[in-house]
Amino acid sequence: MPKYWILFFCFLLAWPVMAQVGGKRTFQALHLPPNAKIAALGGVNISATGSEVGMWQANPGLLHPDMEGQAAVSYTDFVSDISQSSFAYAARFKKAGLWALGLNYFSYGQFVQRDATGQEEGKFSINDYALSLGHASSLGPFTLGATAKIAVSGIAEYKAIALLTDVGGIFKHPDQDFTLGLAIKNIGYQVKAYTNKKEVVPLDVQVGLTYKPEHMPLRFFFSAHHLQKFDIVYLDTTGTAALKQIRNSSPTKKSIGDKIARHFVVGGEVLLTKNFNVRVGYNHLRRKELVLENAGGAAGFSLGTMIKVKGFQLDYARGFYHLAGNSNYFTLTSNLQRLFKTKSRNTSTDKS
Repeated sequence: MPKYWILFFCFLLAWPVMAQVGGKRTFQALHLPPNAKIAALGGVNISATGSEVGMWQANPGLLHPDMEGQAAVSYTDFVSDISQSSFAYAARFKKAGLWALGLNYFSYGQFVQRDATGQEEGKFSINDYALSLGHASSLGPFTLGATAKIAVSGIAEYKAIALLTDVGGIFKHPDQDFTLGLAIKNIGYQVKAYTNKKEVVPLDVQVGLTYKPEHMPLRFFFSAHHLQKFDIVYLDTTGTAALKQIRNSSPTKKSIGDKIARHFVVGGEVLLTKNFNVRVGYNHLRRKELVLENAGGAAGFSLGTMIKVKGFQLDYARGFYHLAGNSNYFTLTSNLQRLFKTKSRNTSTDKS
């Protein structure tokens, strides 16, 4: 445990101070939820304990012995042909302890490449991916973990690379269903940029709380993100005077209450049965940034379900981002060790 605390405080000293989040940092895809459970709970959650190995990608402190041998694959469809795929797996080693491996891949589709005169020269693709390796250790009700990541962004033959680290921990109450979480995500720097000027990586300091009343089939989630900066409001000041005149408005300052609310995400889970749950979430920052002025819509809200069937867990979420289109998240989780053992036993029985 001491080595993790030393690492933790070293990274605290390396925090950069930045202004608004929007348009200021690179590798923004790292902020997207890696699986359906997090997406259903509002897109940010670092305190939801359980056996789903995919939760480790949100907070290395959530890596738990129950995840040993588990594998999870996720797929998300965004607008047009933009998609996200992720993979997570946890394994225990005799001397090294519990480790997890993760991969997030973002595809932005195919684009037409043209020369200076507009003549078509072919097509190219744009994609991002992040490979991560994490480890966690527990001491009583506390679990502290760290994750090393390499993030790569590609546009045709051009590449940008960043080396990043997540550190996080949780406190799980020994008697009650109550969990506190803390995570400092994407600490690091860009080692290779698209241009000569290196950009700032998307640092995010998050805290979370999960609580289930003793005699209620409900679990509540409260999360706060981007705590390293109070004002995360993004005001678009690049519009032309004509466009502003059409809108009949100009950028105005936001209230203190709105600035505070943009840091918070709330979610809930209805525990109907052991094998079937329903989830809902609300992300205020997402709603304020993506809702249209002349149309309400459900931007910022999300919902989902969890179903367990014969050793497999299927999580589904629908995230409401914009009237132009919403996103569907699918995550399939299973314990490969138990699955293969069961198959081996059945095979042996059949042969007998």
